[in-house]
Amino acid sequence: MDRFLYVSMTGAKETLRAQTVNNNNLANASTTGFRADLSAFQTRAVTGSGYASRAYATNATTGFDAQQGALLSTGRDLDVGVNGAGWIAVQGRDGLEAYTRAGDLRVEPTGMLTTGAGHPVLGDGGPVTVPPNSSLIVGSDGNISIVPLGQGPETTAIVGRIKLVNPPEQTLVRGEDGLFRTQDGNPAPADANVRLASGVLESSNVNTADALVRMIELARHFELQVKAMRTAEDNAAASAQLLRTT
Repeated sequence: MDRFLYVSMTGAKETLRAQTVNNNNLANASTTGFRADLSAFQTRAVTGSGYASRAYATNATTGFDAQQGALLSTGRDLDVGVNGAGWIAVQGRDGLEAYTRAGDLRVEPTGMLTTGAGHPVLGDGGPVTVPPNSSLIVGSDGNISIVPLGQGPETTAIVGRIKLVNPPEQTLVRGEDGLFRTQDGNPAPADANVRLASGVLESSNVNTADALVRMIELARHFELQVKAMRTAEDNAAASAQLLRTT
């Protein structure tokens, strides 16, 4: 009886964990450059005395969906999307290098180039700063060209280059801040093959239809586990009643 209740309880707990991952994906369905988390159930045997006749499920995040989201045109010069595989290097709140696909860039009053979330964009020598200018263009190779303030187009100059990387997907992990980092903590090398598209932003790669269907499916699984717990409780009460009458 106890094992029956344990299996039902762990099933409900792990279903809620899977629902949390799925709901987080749904909540970020409109987040620029978001990568959906993947989760999976695994079967585990209930250990202990007696026959190995019970098994329960565990749920764990198994990585992220690396499929590229759609590139949506915005017409804004500072909006860039990674065209294909690759990442934009930024500086996390901890001061260490991290990676993102969100290319909604901004120029702070101090001249520092940041993402929309406020993370400084990194170049070859650290955070990228941009001098005062009348126009700014980000090239497909990450080069940043400006026309200095008060000058003509003939004075266009390259003032920096965004660091673009393409480490193996299996070596990346997502942090609590939503940024990706290498598992060993070492910065990934720049990759000249990574390309940017200007005037676009990459949408989230979450399939909202699939996520909604999975949300309903997990809710039904949770209800089933709760019913099993109630059945275990009813069986225990019936057994106690039998013992009292004998």
